[in-house]
Amino acid sequence: MRVTSLIIAVVAAGALAAFGQEGTVEDIKDGAKKAGQKIKEGVETAGEKTKKAAETVGQKTKETAETVGRKTKEAVETTGEKTQESAKTAERKSKRTARKNKAQATKQQSTNQEANTPTPSPGGR
Repeated sequence: MRVTSLIIAVVAAGALAAFGQEGTVEDIKDGAKKAGQKIKEGVETAGEKTKKAAETVGQKTKETAETVGRKTKEAVETTGEKTQESAKTAERKSKRTARKNKAQATKQQSTNQEANTPTPSPGGR
Protein backbone atom coordinates (compact mmCIF):
# COMPACT_ATOMS: atom_id res chain seq x y z
CA MET A 1 0.00 0.00 0.00
CA ARG A 2 2.81 2.30 0.65
CA VAL A 3 4.11 1.80 -2.86
CA THR A 4 0.68 2.47 -4.30
CA SER A 5 0.35 5.64 -2.26
CA LEU A 6 3.76 6.73 -3.35
CA ILE A 7 2.89 6.13 -7.04
CA ILE A 8 -0.41 8.00 -6.66
CA ALA A 9 1.41 10.90 -5.02
CA VAL A 10 4.02 11.06 -7.82
CA VAL A 11 1.32 10.88 -10.54
CA ALA A 12 -0.71 13.57 -8.77
CA ALA A 13 2.35 15.80 -8.44
CA GLY A 14 3.12 15.33 -12.15
CA ALA A 15 -0.47 16.13 -13.08
CA LEU A 16 -0.44 19.26 -10.96
CA ALA A 17 2.84 20.35 -12.54
CA ALA A 18 1.39 19.83 -16.01
CA PHE A 19 -1.74 21.80 -15.15
CA GLY A 20 0.44 24.54 -13.66
CA GLN A 21 2.45 24.82 -16.87
CA GLU A 22 -0.73 25.03 -18.89
CA GLY A 23 -1.86 27.95 -16.76
CA THR A 24 1.49 29.66 -17.27
CA VAL A 25 1.25 29.21 -21.05
CA GLU A 26 -2.24 30.74 -20.97
CA ASP A 27 -0.92 33.64 -18.88
CA ILE A 28 1.87 34.21 -21.40
CA LYS A 29 -0.63 34.13 -24.28
CA ASP A 30 -2.87 36.65 -22.50
CA GLY A 31 0.09 38.89 -21.74
CA ALA A 32 1.24 38.79 -25.37
CA LYS A 33 -2.28 39.61 -26.56
CA LYS A 34 -2.49 42.57 -24.20
CA ALA A 35 0.96 43.80 -25.23
CA GLY A 36 0.02 43.51 -28.90
CA GLN A 37 -3.21 45.43 -28.28
CA LYS A 38 -1.32 48.21 -26.46
CA ILE A 39 1.18 48.48 -29.31
CA LYS A 40 -1.67 48.64 -31.83
CA GLU A 41 -3.39 51.40 -29.83
CA GLY A 42 -0.11 53.31 -29.55
CA VAL A 43 0.45 53.15 -33.30
CA GLU A 44 -3.12 54.32 -33.96
CA THR A 45 -2.70 57.22 -31.54
CA ALA A 46 0.60 58.22 -33.13
CA GLY A 47 -1.02 58.04 -36.56
CA GLU A 48 -3.91 60.27 -35.47
CA LYS A 49 -1.54 62.80 -33.89
CA THR A 50 0.63 62.85 -37.00
CA LYS A 51 -2.44 63.40 -39.17
CA LYS A 52 -3.63 66.28 -36.96
CA ALA A 53 -0.16 67.84 -36.98
CA ALA A 54 -0.01 67.60 -40.77
CA GLU A 55 -3.45 69.23 -41.07
CA THR A 56 -2.38 72.04 -38.74
CA VAL A 57 0.83 72.62 -40.70
CA GLY A 58 -1.16 72.65 -43.95
CA GLN A 59 -3.66 75.15 -42.56
CA LYS A 60 -0.90 77.44 -41.23
CA THR A 61 0.90 77.26 -44.58
CA LYS A 62 -2.30 78.20 -46.41
CA GLU A 63 -2.94 81.14 -44.06
CA THR A 64 0.64 82.35 -44.47
CA ALA A 65 0.40 82.15 -48.26
CA GLU A 66 -2.86 84.13 -48.20
CA THR A 67 -1.32 86.78 -45.94
CA VAL A 68 1.77 87.10 -48.14
CA GLY A 69 -0.42 87.37 -51.24
CA ARG A 70 -2.62 90.04 -49.65
CA LYS A 71 0.36 92.09 -48.44
CA THR A 72 2.06 91.83 -51.83
CA LYS A 73 -1.12 93.03 -53.54
CA GLU A 74 -1.39 95.95 -51.10
CA ALA A 75 2.26 96.87 -51.69
CA VAL A 76 1.76 96.85 -55.46
CA GLU A 77 -1.38 98.99 -55.16
CA THR A 78 0.37 101.44 -52.83
CA THR A 79 3.33 101.70 -55.18
CA GLY A 80 0.99 102.32 -58.10
CA GLU A 81 -0.85 105.06 -56.21
CA LYS A 82 2.41 106.73 -55.19
CA THR A 83 3.64 106.57 -58.76
CA GLN A 84 0.44 108.25 -59.99
CA GLU A 85 0.74 110.92 -57.30
CA SER A 86 4.38 111.54 -58.22
CA ALA A 87 3.44 111.84 -61.89
CA LYS A 88 0.65 114.32 -61.09
CA THR A 89 2.97 116.34 -58.84
CA ALA A 90 5.66 116.38 -61.52
CA GLU A 91 3.10 117.48 -64.12
CA ARG A 92 1.85 120.30 -61.86
CA LYS A 93 5.39 121.46 -61.15
CA SER A 94 6.22 121.28 -64.84
CA LYS A 95 3.18 123.37 -65.78
CA ARG A 96 3.96 125.88 -63.02
CA THR A 97 7.57 126.17 -64.19
CA ALA A 98 6.45 126.54 -67.81
CA ARG A 99 4.04 129.34 -66.83
CA LYS A 100 6.76 131.03 -64.81
CA ASN A 101 9.23 130.79 -67.68
CA LYS A 102 6.64 132.10 -70.12
CA ALA A 103 5.83 135.03 -67.82
CA GLN A 104 9.52 135.83 -67.41
CA ALA A 105 10.06 135.60 -71.17
CA THR A 106 7.11 137.93 -71.79
CA LYS A 107 8.38 140.38 -69.18
CA GLN A 108 11.88 140.27 -70.61
CA GLN A 109 10.54 140.71 -74.12
CA SER A 110 8.53 143.77 -73.14
CA THR A 111 11.57 145.19 -71.33
CA ASN A 112 13.68 144.62 -74.43
CA GLN A 113 11.06 146.30 -76.61
CA GLU A 114 11.06 149.36 -74.35
CA ALA A 115 14.83 149.51 -74.53
CA ASN A 116 14.82 149.24 -78.33
CA THR A 117 12.25 151.99 -78.77
CA PRO A 118 14.01 155.12 -80.02
CA THR A 119 13.83 157.97 -77.60
CA PRO A 120 13.47 161.43 -79.03
CA SER A 121 16.61 163.39 -78.72
CA PRO A 122 16.35 166.72 -76.96
CA GLY A 123 17.95 168.65 -79.76
CA GLY A 124 15.43 167.62 -82.30
CA ARG A 125 16.29 166.36 -85.63
